[in-house]
Amino acid sequence: MLTRAALAVLWLLHFLPLALLAPLGRALGFFLYFLAGERRKVVLTNLRLCFPQQGDEERGRIARAHFQAFGRMLAEHGILWWSSKERIQRLVRVEGVECWQAVANRPVIWLAPHFVGLDMGGSRIITEWQGVSVYGQQKDPVFDRILLHGRTRFITPVLFSRQDGIRSIVRAMRKGLPLYYLPDMDLGERDSIFVPFFGIPAATITGLSRIARLADAVVVPVITRQLPGAAGYVLRFYPAWRDFPSEDMAADTRRMNAFIEERVREMPEQYYWVHKRFKTRPPGEARIY
Repeated sequence: MLTRAALAVLWLLHFLPLALLAPLGRALGFFLYFLAGERRKVVLTNLRLCFPQQGDEERGRIARAHFQAFGRMLAEHGILWWSSKERIQRLVRVEGVECWQAVANRPVIWLAPHFVGLDMGGSRIITEWQGVSVYGQQKDPVFDRILLHGRTRFITPVLFSRQDGIRSIVRAMRKGLPLYYLPDMDLGERDSIFVPFFGIPAATITGLSRIARLADAVVVPVITRQLPGAAGYVLRFYPAWRDFPSEDMAADTRRMNAFIEERVREMPEQYYWVHKRFKTRPPGEARIY
């Protein structure tokens, strides 16, 4: 949760050019690595589980790079909330949009895993296209108002709460609105099954398979990569998945995790390692964190 003072700082920072803002964000991440001891332990634990073949030195390097990417993401959030549409469109380059447009005659799920560029990609999308997303109300009313403003300030998406259920989302998708879907976090046992993520059983919601089946939707992955220096971001649409969903929900969920694994290996420092991805354990297993 961001304090009101932090929000004021982000508002001031958004006036800076990216050539200054990006290194400031990386410097913030450098200090967070040393100051946020609990989250550093979470990151290093996740990396130890997912990359056992790497030595401590290499995992430490990835962890430090992750905090720098994470710090840059935090520092640049003011751009999403207060900068112009034109600036966001310049900042985030779009690739592969033809992959989505080729199947746009059907309901579509944009599969958007938790990389540090996730919010930047979502903001870039709403400068040009309308979609559907799930919104969780924040406890702090000021932060909630700013976050909601950031997600609705251009082309307003149709937002649902987690309590609205799948069928409300499916009805909106059948009207031609793609779903920007983030199903790769540990949300507990409800609606989840244990499938491997980097070989470790991970509680994973089955919503991608269930929604695709209910809506007769195709899955088009969408991943936003943070570029080095002050080069901005790239939002990439991937080719639509074939033969999805299958008759096996567990196999579909394993397929989703395997796809995310492949993308993580391409840019391991940019996955959301500060999240306790393996918090929920199968019965009888010891706690990890």
